[in-house]
Amino acid sequence: MKNLLLCIVLTFFAACDNKKDEYTRPENALDAGRGFIDNSLKGRFTIAKKYMIADQENVYWLDKVTNDYNRMSEQDKTGFSKASITINEIADLMDSITVINYSNSYKKVAQKVKVIRRNGEWLVDFKYTFSGNL
Repeated sequence: MKNLLLCIVLTFFAACDNKKDEYTRPENALDAGRGFIDNSLKGRFTIAKKYMIADQENVYWLDKVTNDYNRMSEQDKTGFSKASITINEIADLMDSITVINYSNSYKKVAQKVKVIRRNGEWLVDFKYTFSGNL
């Protein structure tokens, strides 16, 4: 009986711990940006993709980043997965467009990501990171 109870408790905690690895619908631009960035840093590109506008160019760039990540050394993957996000600046260009300037604690290189509200949902426009076009 004690073993059964222990198994149930351990299963419950394991299930709770896995919830952080799931997509959570963002309430605002910052939530969407952080969700996309954090999942990308941790190599969880399937989840990151859910935070992104799924157009052809965005999918191309996410696939490229995924392939680059998969070719990284285990040391770099670990460094990125343990990195924290530093928000350098948030620019609300309109009520439906926000640009987040951020870096991570592993590489400390500033990057930008654009977040757009479409049909009431906040989504990352990843191609902006590479083109800079609004």
